[in-house]
Amino acid sequence: MSYKHQVAEKIAAALTSLGVDTFPTETVYGMLETPPNPAMGDIAFPCFQLAKALRKAPPMIATELAEKIEGAPLRSAQAVGPYVNLFLDQENVAAQVIGTILEQGSAYGSSQVGQGRKVPIDLSSPNIAKPFSMGHLRSTVIGNAIANIMEKRGYQPVRINHLGDWGTQFGKLIVAYRLWGDEEKVKAEPIKELLSLYVRFHEEAEKDPTLEDQGREWFKKLEDGDAEAQHLWKWFRDESLKEFMKIYELMNVSFDSTHGEAFYNDKMDRVVTLLEEKGLLTESDGALVVNLDEYNMPPCLIKKSDGATLYATRDLAAALYRHETYDFAKALYVVGNEQRLHFQQLYKVLEKMGYAWSADMHHIPFGMMLKDGKKMSTRKGKVVLLEEVLAQAIADVQKVIEEKNPTLANKEEVARQVGVGAVIFHDLKNYRLNDINFSWEEMLTFEGETGPYVQYTHARACSILRKGNYQPQTTASLVPGALDSKEAWAVITLLNGFPEVIERASDNFDPSQIGKYVIDLAQSFNKFYANVRILAEEEDVKASRLQLVAAVVAVLKEGLRLLGLAAPEEM
Repeated sequence: MSYKHQVAEKIAAALTSLGVDTFPTETVYGMLETPPNPAMGDIAFPCFQLAKALRKAPPMIATELAEKIEGAPLRSAQAVGPYVNLFLDQENVAAQVIGTILEQGSAYGSSQVGQGRKVPIDLSSPNIAKPFSMGHLRSTVIGNAIANIMEKRGYQPVRINHLGDWGTQFGKLIVAYRLWGDEEKVKAEPIKELLSLYVRFHEEAEKDPTLEDQGREWFKKLEDGDAEAQHLWKWFRDESLKEFMKIYELMNVSFDSTHGEAFYNDKMDRVVTLLEEKGLLTESDGALVVNLDEYNMPPCLIKKSDGATLYATRDLAAALYRHETYDFAKALYVVGNEQRLHFQQLYKVLEKMGYAWSADMHHIPFGMMLKDGKKMSTRKGKVVLLEEVLAQAIADVQKVIEEKNPTLANKEEVARQVGVGAVIFHDLKNYRLNDINFSWEEMLTFEGETGPYVQYTHARACSILRKGNYQPQTTASLVPGALDSKEAWAVITLLNGFPEVIERASDNFDPSQIGKYVIDLAQSFNKFYANVRILAEEEDVKASRLQLVAAVVAVLKEGLRLLGLAAPEEM
């Protein structure tokens, strides 16, 4: 139990003694605040909400309450206006926090809230026959981090790469290949050549609109099982996946399922039948729709007038499949913010179908990756390729290593971990709904609030442990005064907050909570390192301080892991 929970228990007990039993421990815990100035205490409890129950002014309640709160982990309690300011016994708390981390190691901050239930997470989902651009980075790294965080909370994530391997664009690509394609060129550089054909199709279609009709016709042939269309589509898909897998391996991202849109082709008739049976389908201009007027939404298009199905049909089939296959606690869709209406419609259709579990489905939107302030566009060829960015980042780190630490062991592996980490962290330190402007300079700066800064701090802490001949232990044995500096206390306070940060990141599907946290912890530790002689001459003082360093190493490593970054021990 964290010291904040212990403090909440004491306050709840004191309130009961004052005749208030409507503020249990968890309610009190949620009311605790952190004073703006450390001189005002470590924790503050506001008394405004108690005024009605006790029929007294908040300052009077604070005075009475402060007299009744005492004992570990507290040193004292003081009434200041309507607040009770609580001062912690720092040595007691330090031993408790460091001891817990040394005992639990990488399991620190874990919980079993999820009780092992499955959480399918729809992430990455690039379109086949198109390059893996920086635009796809966001869904991949946000989704992967959320999966790690959910696992930390006791859920069983199911990472699904719902490949964009179906739709009218493949009819267009087939037309482009049949008109202008060269088999040898596609085999030599599949993604580059297929993108070139896709871009050319849209350029030519502006001059000859009938190409658009041909594209739709060939997609209908593909849906109907035409042999030539099926052959070309499968070839495009296989070549694309080979290219994608190189990037996923580089980023250490794996999947439990690569069922793309095409997987649901034979599952969509059932959706249409179910909607018909439930009386939810309406005809509109020859198409079949589900009316959503009662939710102030446009109708959800299920089947076009030519009989072709749509994203909604496929996503309804996928939702049914995932619920029946995984019996999920939650189902998450890490998809761009521009798809918000689509998912709102999807969930409302499922709700109208009578599926209560639709309430457990969540769209996790995110902002766009911009270039020069504008959205990247595949059809116009204005993309920045993720593979090129990762390669450049790794090359930049290799140069730095050769300059600063040429004798470093495993130079290539460390360069990969730090270069890829720089790209991932640049995304995840930002709140996901914010747009991110692609910038080489900002992404590959290895100072300030960056992944390499946090990784370097971890490596520095590991170096201190080696120099101090630290022997791993599972309990804290701290001597009085060894950690009494304000710098040490700032680090201990942050270490204690790690489980709460994980909880917030999980509840809000927000990896940036952990991104900001590891930056704060790294900065706080570096202040401690700069102001306190960790490798002190007195062995027992040195041993105590090294235990704090070991706790920082464990938490930084785990924080980076949750974000999808490695934590090199040397850099």
